[in-house]
Amino acid sequence: MPELTALKVFIPAALAFLVGIALTPLLTHFLYKYKMWKPRAGKLAFDGSAATTFNGLHAEREVGTPRFGGVIVWASVLLSAGIVSALAAFFHTPFLQGLAFISRTETWIPLATLAVGALVGGIDDLFEIRGRAGLRLRTRLLIVAVVALLCAFWFYYKLGISSTSILFIAHPVQLGVLFIPFFVGIALFIYAGGVIDGVDGLAGGVFMSIFAAYAGIAIFEHHPSLAAFCAAMVGGLLAFLWFNIPPARYYLSETGTMGLTLSLTVVAFLSDTLSGGRGIAVLPIIGLLLVVTVLSDIVQILSKRFFGKKIFRIAPLHHHFEALGWPPYKVTMRYWIVGIVAAIIGMTVAIL
Repeated sequence: MPELTALKVFIPAALAFLVGIALTPLLTHFLYKYKMWKPRAGKLAFDGSAATTFNGLHAEREVGTPRFGGVIVWASVLLSAGIVSALAAFFHTPFLQGLAFISRTETWIPLATLAVGALVGGIDDLFEIRGRAGLRLRTRLLIVAVVALLCAFWFYYKLGISSTSILFIAHPVQLGVLFIPFFVGIALFIYAGGVIDGVDGLAGGVFMSIFAAYAGIAIFEHHPSLAAFCAAMVGGLLAFLWFNIPPARYYLSETGTMGLTLSLTVVAFLSDTLSGGRGIAVLPIIGLLLVVTVLSDIVQILSKRFFGKKIFRIAPLHHHFEALGWPPYKVTMRYWIVGIVAAIIGMTVAIL
């Protein structure tokens, strides 16, 4: 029934938002009581030198604002999924059973990657607030690659998926066993886009529009449980944004970005050839701002290495705009607008 499908999407979104709002006072009290922020301001560039431009822009904001804000997002999603499933199991009503969205075929892997990413990211955040450098970038990339590799094996061997959709190509492209490294490469690229978490409210709004678009795609592909998961992610991100708009009460940090990017990768592949859709083909459109963020970093690094000069005042791109004199709220709001437009275009292309 269309009505039940709509409720299965909207109710998890609303529930995740309410759970997130309810959790925030408890989390805020804990984070501020135990001073869960970096003890010293400052960030290093990729070459190990001090990131002077970044530190000049953000030094005051890095100390005194807690990390671990991503807990609101993933905890609200996991709790909402558990609450609905528990109610459905206890009361056995068709309505509640229809709302439950923990599904072996659609949401087990996204929920698992969300939890794993949140856990590993939380360990990195814990190192940061204790004055250490956090997990090394190569360590985090290795963990993301291993998780993605396990997911890729599941898709390839268990689900029999060996093809992907490509933008501007009508039919899926067969990759054979190359599907596995392709999956891992996409996961690493999307994870790299997580550095968009650098301005108050920026990452939350960008990821919200991305997951909203994939919720719409999943509905069109008749995968209500996957759509409900994406909608719950939107609800959790809305709750996070309520307290992350300037001045931020806490930062999304690694426990948020790693979980979000890993689960986004899985969602994109689940809505691709497995569903007869184009989830991967439209990922560069829907996730345009993540793509731009990663490419700006790559261009900056290559230009400094081979030509000895910078293209941007500071990379990634959103910090470049700050360095040009844009107020942080202007960067955030304009990124939100671009993200929403990109999500609408990508969703339209996927449905056509």
